[in-house]
This record gives sequence, C-alpha cells and structure tokens, in this order.
Amino acid sequence: MAKHVEYEKVGDEYLEHRQLKRGAAGWVLLAGLGVSYVISGDFAGWNFGLAEGGWGGLLIATVLMGAMYTCMVFGLAELAAALPVAGAGYGFARRALGPLGGFATGVAILIEYAIAPAAIAVFIGGYVETLGLFGLTNSWPVYLVCFLIFIGVHLYGVGEALRLMFVITGVAVVALLAFIIGMIPKFDADKLFDVGGGSFLPFGVTGALGALVFAIWFFLAVEGVPLAAEEARDPKRDMPRGIIGAMLALLLFAGAILVFAPGGAGSEALKASNNPLPDAVRAAYGGDNLLAQVVNYVGLAGLVASFFSIIFAYSRQLFALSRAGYLPRWLSRTGKRKTPYLALIVPGAIGFVLASVTRNGALLINIAVFGAALSYVLMMLSHIVLRVREPNLERPYRTPGGIVTTGVALVLAVAAVVATFFVDELAAGITAGIVVVALAYFWFYSRHHLVAAAPEEEFAAIAQAEKELG
Repeated sequence: MAKHVEYEKVGDEYLEHRQLKRGAAGWVLLAGLGVSYVISGDFAGWNFGLAEGGWGGLLIATVLMGAMYTCMVFGLAELAAALPVAGAGYGFARRALGPLGGFATGVAILIEYAIAPAAIAVFIGGYVETLGLFGLTNSWPVYLVCFLIFIGVHLYGVGEALRLMFVITGVAVVALLAFIIGMIPKFDADKLFDVGGGSFLPFGVTGALGALVFAIWFFLAVEGVPLAAEEARDPKRDMPRGIIGAMLALLLFAGAILVFAPGGAGSEALKASNNPLPDAVRAAYGGDNLLAQVVNYVGLAGLVASFFSIIFAYSRQLFALSRAGYLPRWLSRTGKRKTPYLALIVPGAIGFVLASVTRNGALLINIAVFGAALSYVLMMLSHIVLRVREPNLERPYRTPGGIVTTGVALVLAVAAVVATFFVDELAAGITAGIVVVALAYFWFYSRHHLVAAAPEEEFAAIAQAEKELG
C-alpha cells in the first residue's frame, strides 16, 4: 500500500505550527488520565447488561472483557514505549499495516472518542434534570455549557487540563469507595440472581454475548492513554507504568461494583436504571439517605471526568491524522499555548449538535463502542505483525507473553465486534457507514497528499529503509 500513496513537500513552518507541549505529564497523571477516561462507566451503563444476560451473564462478560483489556493494555504499553507518537493506535497500525490500515485504525478510534462526549453530555443532562438543578426541563443548555467550559480548559493548556482532570477523577473515586463500603453490610448473594428466578444464566450463552457490550463500559477508553505520548515527560518509561496502573485500578472497581451493587440492591432493581449506584443505595437501605445523595451528586463528577478527558483524546487523534495529511491539514494547527485548538473545537461543535438533536445517549455510546472494538482488532493485529516482522525493534517495555497475550485480546475483540450487532444493529450500521465514507476520502484524495515529515510517517519510512538495507 505504501507504493500507492504520494507525499507533498511542506516547509519548516508546517511542523512549527503543529507542536504540542512536551513534558507536561508523568506516569501518575497518565494513570489518572486512564481512570478518568473510564470512570463514568462505573456510575452508569454497565447495569444494562443485567437485563441482557442476568448477573451470571454479565459476570462472564465482565471477566472476558477484563481479560481483553488487560491483555490489550500490555500490548499497548509495549507499542507506546517503542513508538511514542500522538497518533497512538493509528501510529502503531501505520507502522504495521501501512497507510490504509493506519488510517482505518485512526478513524475507528476517532469515532469512539468524538461520539462518546456527545453521549456523556446526554447523561450529564439527565443527571442535572433528575437532581432538579437550575429548574431545567431541556438539557441542551447543559450540553452547551459542558462543551464550552471543558474545551476552554483544554485550550488554556494541557498541563492545567490534566491536573484539573486528576482532581475531578479523585472526587469521583472517593464516591465509588464510599458506595462500596456502604453496600458491603447489605450484601446478600441471593439478590444477585433475582433476574431470571435464581438462574445463573437466565438468558443462556446468547445473553452473556449480548452483555459483552455493557461489560465494556467498565473499561472503555483506557486505551487512550498513549495519545498523550508526545506530551509525557519520559514516554518510554511513563507510558507502560501509567496505562498498566490505570488498568489495575479499573479492574478493582469493576469487580467491587459488579458484586456489591446488585448484591446489595438486587439485579432486578438495577437492570434498567439510569442512575444505578444511587438507586442501589436506596433499594438496599429502604429509602433515600445521605450516602445516596452523595453518590448521586458526585456521580456527576464521574461523568464530567470522562467527558473532560475524552475531549483530550479526540483532539490528539484528530491532530495526528490531520498533521500527517490523512484528514484536512488545517485541523492540526496549534496555538501559542501548544494546544490543537481546531482539533478541540470542531469535534466539540459536532458533538454538541449530535447530543442536542438525538438526545439518545444509548445509541451514541453504542456507536462509540463499535468504533472502539474495531480499533482493538486492528491495534492487536498491529502488535502481532510488528513482533513477527520487526523482532529487532527497540522495545523499552515488552508485553508479558508476547503475541499470545495480544492474540487473546484479538480474539475477544472480534467477539466484541460481533456482539455489537446483537445489541444495536443501527449503531453498528452507522459506524460502518462512517468508516466506509472515511476510507473513500482516503482512497480518492488524502492518500495523494500525505506529509512525510509527520512523526508517524517518519517512523514508517525508517522501518522501510531498514527493511530494504537488510
């Protein structure tokens, strides 16, 4: 495929106007970023898997998706340390699968991160309405305020944004811990199985497969940590520590919430709840109380944390694809504070419109999940290809188990892609349509106008030269 692309020369000023702020994040902030991406999924969304597969089905799905993400994180830790670029998954696939494979991976990631904030904005609006804040009966002003404020913070500077994100995430983590501790005395194993009359798998294997999509919510977006590679202090050391540390925390939260929320309140009470943690406290204690109120209000912080952090993710993926010429180059320009302002603003505007027009958080998040699962398949394939084809590539961190580990993630990611069709054919169809349109744009236009000086393209060029010499 590399033979079928063309590069255009750009002046020195091209990359001068496309510089990110280096050294802004150490491994602790990167781990916080990973938790921040995901933490809203602990507060809402996972529980719909109880209706799909019962508690046993959701348990199996969570174990499988936890295994997939853990194996994938080990693979991404290796790739991010070896190829520390803002393009992350797109950069890895570009090196392994060529321009078309790289672009397809980047588009899938961009779908995930550009659509997810719109979905989370809908959930934030629902929380605000439920709490009766500001007397709102229509949530579009909430969507607008969210996008304006948090895009504004990102425009001010990446260091400031990551530190604020870390604080908000810390508040949400405290609420999760308070919830878990408060539910332990109310735990009753029989309550886990009250969906389906006491059966472990009330809806069979098919139900467990359908629950995969909702189990993903416990971990969705942690793979975005490598997008901060060009802004990390020491990416070869900090990237593996940051993403693995985040994953360990997420596994602990997922296990505790899956056991103690339905174990204290009953799976039946939570299977259709839009606010499962506060509802779990009320069901367990027989009415409203201080803990329910705290979890309810601070749950909003969890949603805000994920919304805030995923804005960072979509801007860096769009920045990288644009800088290399795969998408319109003007989107990658950075301002005086070294932030990609157009890559922040344009998807934010689109997200606000999607949230305001659809007001359908479930549809939007399922579109994002499909894009994510597709990107996982391509990223794990990239790890395997690079291990086989470039065994001598410098790897400051090596995945435990090598391609066996990422092979497990690849198989489970394929299963997740299939599962999305069982749960939401419309969302899967919309995502597939976006990918097809993007690939057509690449084939007919952008592959003739790529930028050789972009880091991801330079990495690929070096690999090709070494192959020819060797």
